[in-house]
Amino acid sequence: MPRTGLTAERVVAAAADLADEVGFENVTLSALARRFGVKDASLYSHVRNLQDLRTRVAFLAGGEMIERIADAVAGRAGKDALAAFAGAYRAYALERPGRYAATQARIDQDLVAASPAFRRTAEITYGMLRAYGLEEPDLTDAVRLLRSTFHGYCALEADGGFGAARDVRTSWDRAIDALHIALENWPREAAMTGAGDARGAGDARGAGDAREAARP
Repeated sequence: MPRTGLTAERVVAAAADLADEVGFENVTLSALARRFGVKDASLYSHVRNLQDLRTRVAFLAGGEMIERIADAVAGRAGKDALAAFAGAYRAYALERPGRYAATQARIDQDLVAASPAFRRTAEITYGMLRAYGLEEPDLTDAVRLLRSTFHGYCALEADGGFGAARDVRTSWDRAIDALHIALENWPREAAMTGAGDARGAGDARGAGDAREAARP
């Protein structure tokens, strides 16, 4: 029987908190059970296994992160939206390291595609980039550029990887300036290969593109 007061929502929220404290990779059912003062078996009434728990933490974190981003970019466009998006992304990654790590975990792509939070992430990301006049396949290339830049910078910053005297926040702001210039002057594939070819590539890759953008 499920332990009174223990719910799937409480279990997942506690796992997310534990991830922030000890690292997402160190979240286990045993550690979580000790936090609740129950045996491991008590948790199986609420989650199927460790992978299910970690997937749920990833969805919880993804929802929290996109809410921050959505609030930040509301009513903004162009560079203002890009800077707001980037700032909210960085703040969440640094303030909630375990949760953020969960959003980067490998998850079954069918589950990602079915997640409202991850779909909203794709919508907001693509919406911001379309304001720069980008269409597929350039949209996907731009998403990959932003994701790799944001994630790489935040990972290095969190690990103390920037040792130079230059202020880290100043370098971040300059990176956003550079990304804005890159997006405004994007070498559009449609201009190089022909609009018909680009449309065909976008049609063929559309489903995969949406899933890729649905990762913070």
